[in-house]
Amino acid sequence: MKKGVLLINLGTPDSPKVSDVRKYLTQFLNDPFVIDINPIGRFLLVNGIIVPFRAPKSAKLYEKIWTDEGSPLLIHGKKLKEFLQKELGSFYVVELGMRYQNPSIESAFLKLKEAGVTEIIAIPLYPQYATSSTKSTIQEVKRVSEKHMFPSVKTINKFYQNENFIETIVEISKKYNLNEYEHFLFSYHGLPERQITKVYPDNCKINSDCCSQITSKNELCYRAACYETTRQLVKRLKIPDGKYTTAFQSRLDDKWLKPYSDKVVEEKAREGIKKMLVFSPAFVADCLETIYEIGIEYAEIFKHNGGEKLQMVESLNTHPKWIETLKGIIIEK
Repeated sequence: MKKGVLLINLGTPDSPKVSDVRKYLTQFLNDPFVIDINPIGRFLLVNGIIVPFRAPKSAKLYEKIWTDEGSPLLIHGKKLKEFLQKELGSFYVVELGMRYQNPSIESAFLKLKEAGVTEIIAIPLYPQYATSSTKSTIQEVKRVSEKHMFPSVKTINKFYQNENFIETIVEISKKYNLNEYEHFLFSYHGLPERQITKVYPDNCKINSDCCSQITSKNELCYRAACYETTRQLVKRLKIPDGKYTTAFQSRLDDKWLKPYSDKVVEEKAREGIKKMLVFSPAFVADCLETIYEIGIEYAEIFKHNGGEKLQMVESLNTHPKWIETLKGIIIEK
């Protein structure tokens, strides 16, 4: 009577080739939860404009972070699956699936079913709930479970408030001397503002008032969750007010969540900040957005505008405390 654990991350191209990046972007951006506009408009926008122009550019960026073993995101995912399996023991069967591309959620689901598990705990590896990531993933899990007639599936929709999750980030940051840094940036993946207001249309104002604390009126608000994550981290790291900023990266246009991380990096460097430490608490595994966007691109922006050193704090990846955290979440669920 084994139990199944399905770890799910966003996904990665099979290779940095333009053709594989094109496949990944096509599946990803055609998801109605990701680009939530009129279906015809989305089809024309994604397949006629975004993918043809973005795929070659993205492929060059993936080439810069690709390793001999493959995609960093997938490497960390496979190792996490392996270490968590050892930690949980033979009573559990752990599999890894990606929302987009390979290994697919369906392929991981079939492996669990073939292993004879009696129930599955699905964990989308996104700390803060968002419709474009968490809800989309949960809907895909639901579709697959119904297709294969597997009734007993439980899902975790967020875990940023988990004490051990926060403590894992704190533990990883200990390798850096915080006293050396003049400013701290907490950079989260950006979303269109319309996706934030759609969750709570009667309450969401996208300002400091409605995101100052987590209540029943904003418990599934991505922006509020990001600011709460920052509050919990600066409290434990003892970072004083005025020395940190919460911002959002990877924007596609000027209607995404503000402030923008790259602009904060530029502004702080121009203000005379020489050393900056960057956390990325929306990512549990290092990937294109952390390794390249923060570690390379932001570091270049910082130095170009007068800064000396921008250091990225690694993601949770396969840190022992992160594995311990997941084990606790699974057993509690």
